[in-house]
Amino acid sequence: MINTLTQYFSFSFVRYAFIVGILISLCSSLLGVTLVLKRFSFIGDGLSHVAFGAISIAAVLNLTNNMFLVLPVTIICAILLLRTGKNTKIQGDAAIAMISVASLAIGYLLMNLFSTSSNLTGDVCSTLFGSTSILTLKKSEVWLCAVLSVSVIIAFIIFYNKIFAVTFDENFAQAIGTHASIYNLVIAIIIAVIIVLAMNLVGSLLISALVIFPALSSMRLFKSFKSVTISSAAISVLCSTSGLLIAVLAGTPVGSTIVAADLFAFLVCTIAGKFIR
Repeated sequence: MINTLTQYFSFSFVRYAFIVGILISLCSSLLGVTLVLKRFSFIGDGLSHVAFGAISIAAVLNLTNNMFLVLPVTIICAILLLRTGKNTKIQGDAAIAMISVASLAIGYLLMNLFSTSSNLTGDVCSTLFGSTSILTLKKSEVWLCAVLSVSVIIAFIIFYNKIFAVTFDENFAQAIGTHASIYNLVIAIIIAVIIVLAMNLVGSLLISALVIFPALSSMRLFKSFKSVTISSAAISVLCSTSGLLIAVLAGTPVGSTIVAADLFAFLVCTIAGKFIR
């Protein structure tokens, strides 16, 4: 097995996949705890469908780098979702479902109407489930992913105390002078960047698992926000690395294998948590 791995790692695309996979999994886990506590666990799924629709538009426009369209569109929708979630006329879950389904339908419709690819089914499958995209990254895409990932990590560290305050009691945070709306905006932007990055790893349909599973697993073991966040990051990186290794060795779909590893970690943490507590 070691010889096989050594042979695989001699290829640059495999090394790129592991670098991007670790960075994305680390970023995805950071805000998972916040999303769970704010009852916005499903926002990742909604934004991933928005990104799918934006990718379809980029494909129709023949853009060489779809990131310049997908990222702004996803950020705008993330801000709208967090704002709409507070509107009594359209509750958060209804807004997410509405935007999610509409974006997915429009994206698939555009891909069917204007696609120039001879393998439409394969393109859709890769976008939805991340079947091969993580193994076809170019060096420029790896650098872009690295810059965005590091930016997300730095932003989270800088605004950690404010994110903590807004997560647990937004009204109290406002009462003590914290501009909650600004930090909700920061959270929305970070979430959007994470979603766009994670589409290369697990595809648009499996992103929620990458964001939520590590947080839920950590909550079975720890109680404090800081401990859960650190543990979530460690579990996410471990599961992504394990999933990538299994996918490379066994030839299984990358996204599905990583999510299966996250599920296994959740079950282990749930059992361990019963003994710890």
